[in-house]
Parts: sequence; structure tokens; C-alpha cells
Amino acid sequence: MQFPRARLCVTAFSAALLLCACAINGNITDPLEPLNRGIYKFNDAADKAVVKPVARAYRAVTPAPVRTGVGNFFSNLGDVLVTANDLLQFKFRQAATDATRVLLNSTFGVAGLFDVATPAGLEQHNEDFGQTLGYWGMGPGAYLMLPLLGPSTLRDTVGRVVDNYGDPVTNIGHVPTRNSGIGARLVDRRAGLLDTDKLLEEAALDPYVFLRDAYLQRRRSLVYDGNPPPEEWEDEPKAPSP
Repeated sequence: MQFPRARLCVTAFSAALLLCACAINGNITDPLEPLNRGIYKFNDAADKAVVKPVARAYRAVTPAPVRTGVGNFFSNLGDVLVTANDLLQFKFRQAATDATRVLLNSTFGVAGLFDVATPAGLEQHNEDFGQTLGYWGMGPGAYLMLPLLGPSTLRDTVGRVVDNYGDPVTNIGHVPTRNSGIGARLVDRRAGLLDTDKLLEEAALDPYVFLRDAYLQRRRSLVYDGNPPPEEWEDEPKAPSP
């Protein structure tokens, strides 16, 4: 029965309208910083205690070609959502490219284990429902640090909920297989970030601020396809109308 999911998606979309309307042209803020910092400390502790050691063990015992194949497999599944958000943003040429990527990698790439689309000249794109909301003019709203999931904003949190209902992995009916897939994807992604840990520790006096600002800048760049407009600050005087 798919109607409950459809209603949840509509509800999430409506919530995005309410949550983000106040920030369409405003600056990104962190009014929940004390709470966010507490969640950041919890996430950091959980990562050091569980996720990071598992990711290190995975990288240590798994040959690089196998890790590449696993990453390609989940990336190919992710391209399904990318294509859907291409269409929601009316990026039809990009949607055709991403759909072709899925087709080629799912067939000639052996269920996505091999990326044959990129060498063929089909560039991979990054789109999600949070970006789709931003594309249609919704501001990011307040910054949020989500438990275990990491950095987000009000808009991107709503986007995560909607994307979750279209995610091929989370829609697997067999619960053990679904949970295994979610866990494997998490470990694969964390293993890919191991080399950035030292950079974060050495480059930032305040890792929380560094991570927050890096996330917000990257999301802004993604919403505007790498060409964001100049930011307007609330305390800047506006030029008089001619």
C-alpha cells in the first residue's frame, strides 16, 4: 500500500515550505548552536568508538578493487535518485545523461560494480531533494546537526526524508538485506572519508565551526550548480532604487 508514503512525502514537502519560507533570501544561521554542539560531540564519540574502527578494519581487509566495486554499486543506485531530482528541477538534458549512466552501469557495468559510464564521457552529477527545494527558491533555514547523520539544515533534513522514500536501498523489502545494505553503504562512505580526518583536526581550531561552514558552503554551491550568487548580508545597506 503506497498511499501512506505518498501522504508522508506531501506532508514533508508542505513542511519544507513552512520551514524554509522565512529563509528564502536570508542568511544561514545557527540559532541552535548549543544543541548542535552537543549532538556533534555525541556523533564524534560514536564515530570514534564504533564507525571509524569498523571503517578502518574494512579498508584494511578489503582489497582496493573490491572497495571500488562496492562504492560504484551504491553510487549507481544513488544515480536513480539523482535522475529523479534532475526531472524535478527541469534539467532534462542532465536527466538524460544520468539515466543513461544508470542504464550503462547496470548492464555493461555488471549491476553497477564497474563504472563504464564515466570513461564513456557521461559525467556524474549530484542532486537530491534538498537541492531541488533550493532550486525552486527555498532557503536553507537554520543549521542542524543530526544525531548520527551529521550536518544538515531544515531544508536538507526535509530533503533527506523525501529522498529516503525513493532510496532503492531503504526500499528493499527483505529487512535483513535492507539493514545489511544500509550498514555496508555507511561503512563504505566512512572508509572513503578516513583520509580527511587528519585535515579536519589540523586545519581547524574549532572543528564544529569548520565542519558547519564547509557543509553550508558546499550545499550552497551545489544548489547553484557551482555558481552561487553573491551573498546579501542583512546589515549591508541596499542600493537605492533608480
